[in-house]
Amino acid sequence: MLAKRIIPCLDVKDGMVVKGVNFVNFRNAGDPVELGKQYSEQGADELVFLDITASYEGRKTFTEVVKRVAENINIPFTVGGGITELSDVERLLNAGADKVSLNSLALKNPQIIDDIAKNFGAQVCVVAIDANYENDMWRCYINGGHVPTDKDLFSWAKEAESRGTGEILFTSMSHDGMKIGFPNEALRILSETLNIPVIASGGAGSMKDFKDAFELGKVDAALAASVFHFGEIKIPELKAYLAENNICVRL
Repeated sequence: MLAKRIIPCLDVKDGMVVKGVNFVNFRNAGDPVELGKQYSEQGADELVFLDITASYEGRKTFTEVVKRVAENINIPFTVGGGITELSDVERLLNAGADKVSLNSLALKNPQIIDDIAKNFGAQVCVVAIDANYENDMWRCYINGGHVPTDKDLFSWAKEAESRGTGEILFTSMSHDGMKIGFPNEALRILSETLNIPVIASGGAGSMKDFKDAFELGKVDAALAASVFHFGEIKIPELKAYLAENNICVRL
């Protein structure tokens, strides 16, 4: 049985880690290099770095910051934000990323998923989906949650899988920062529909929320930000709790 993964997420804006609620009202959470190093030492399974305003502001991800974070961690490292072409993927991999996360670009130009899988391997490509539940559907959004599309979460995830992505990272915009638990029903449907790993994001507020995501949502990994950044949940304690509840984690 594959171990379930715990993944802290660094949402980076202007070179600093920030955390918002429902994709707005950001507050400062610290230095990405320091936080990344702490999480690596605390036993996080992976680290995700998202330059959250790069696509919205139409610029590239900060390569220098990515490089500095990569030099200070020894766990798999996923980087997203501001990727507009294949050469950006190469640039980030050269800076120390193990995987890249695509959101806006993949929806606007799905062929990029095929191209990344073909050139770098499926394991390098993570398709991130920001979706909001509205009018009885999970609507996908681009540009950091600013622009709605006509795509539905489940059909888009299935298409991304068929094009060669290695993982789906689903963030519920209505759960983001709310600490009310992950959207487990939607996660369960995703997990049962796809043959690739699903990462839950948006809604972690307690250790039980992680347990529920694994048991009810059937996800392979759970990602969170503020509960880790502000010390509300400590990764070693979370993993011990999950292990006590018969969830397979790397201790």
